[in-house]
Amino acid sequence: MAVPKRKTSVSRRNKRRSHHKITAANVVEDKKSGEYRLSHHIDLKSGFYKGKKILDI
Repeated sequence: MAVPKRKTSVSRRNKRRSHHKITAANVVEDKKSGEYRLSHHIDLKSGFYKGKKILDI
């Protein structure tokens, strides 16, 4: 069974974890309704996407 020969240093541990971040959701304010929504998604309140009516609500 493989066992580490030395304790992993704090610096080495933190270098490994440097990519373990949480990215924020890309939330934008809708131009027409003022509601917040994810970018590149339909506004569910009004049913518009890129200025065109997509959903009948």
